[in-house]
Amino acid sequence: MPVVSIVMSVYNGKSLLPATMQSMLNQTFTDFEFIIIDDGSNDGATDLLRDYANRDPRIRLTVRENKGLTYTLNEGLRQATAPLIARMDADDISLPDRLEKQVRFMNEHPEVVLLGGAHDYIDVQGRRLFTIRPPLDDASLQQQCLEGTTPICHPLAMFRRDTVLKVGGYDESYSVAQDLELWLRLGEVGKLACLPDVILQYRLHEKSMSETRQSLQVSEMRQACEAAWKRRGIQGTFKGEKGWRADGQAGSILRQTLKFGWWAWKSGEKSTARSYGFRAIRLSPFSLEGYKLVMASFKSTSGRTG
Repeated sequence: MPVVSIVMSVYNGKSLLPATMQSMLNQTFTDFEFIIIDDGSNDGATDLLRDYANRDPRIRLTVRENKGLTYTLNEGLRQATAPLIARMDADDISLPDRLEKQVRFMNEHPEVVLLGGAHDYIDVQGRRLFTIRPPLDDASLQQQCLEGTTPICHPLAMFRRDTVLKVGGYDESYSVAQDLELWLRLGEVGKLACLPDVILQYRLHEKSMSETRQSLQVSEMRQACEAAWKRRGIQGTFKGEKGWRADGQAGSILRQTLKFGWWAWKSGEKSTARSYGFRAIRLSPFSLEGYKLVMASFKSTSGRTG
């Protein structure tokens, strides 16, 4: 029996898959099975996954028609044989010692049922934009979950398989906030924790989520929080953010471009900030905002990283 079961759902995204696959297969901790479910890909990702599976016996690949992310994650949990589950998404990059650090922490802290960590936001080109550093302690993480801010990033989460199955796995009535809903239930039977180390690069797609999908996500997050408040007998306050990703409209694309650029500037990534500034100018040459970002990129940055 392996120590870790990595569970990953794949639906298209062939161009980004090689970096994701290599980041998991080249982990310093090697005692794992890699459960991959191809959820109806139609862009050639299936052939790529089959090639990887033929070359590495740790990969257990399932190929079938599309059934959606939440159903697929539960299917992965049912297939898993290891006591620890590591989530992964098909467009992100795990740092080489991610599993090693997470396994060590989980072994040293048996009371922890769910473990997160710090992560970098990167763009489609792999350029760093910002570093997210969630709180490390159970009380703060529980509070943020109850407020709907989801402090534990789904594709870097590690949790105990038996505990997740005990609470019923992912709730399949949730299509986009299934992680927060599960984190809230896990927090009722054990402790949450985060590593201080950056262990994942989380890729932000400029058109990865429509405005309608974002509205659904916020609605499901509120629903999950309200259900948790009721179960715990508390009065809560929902602080889940409204969607900020571009929805294909010119104005939202400009706002997101500027957001990415200023994130990069705050992180000291001046050339990346400058690139987004010039893009903002191309999108809206008569707006001053892009010019402000370009000018700032030639000056010293704030040095803040999240």
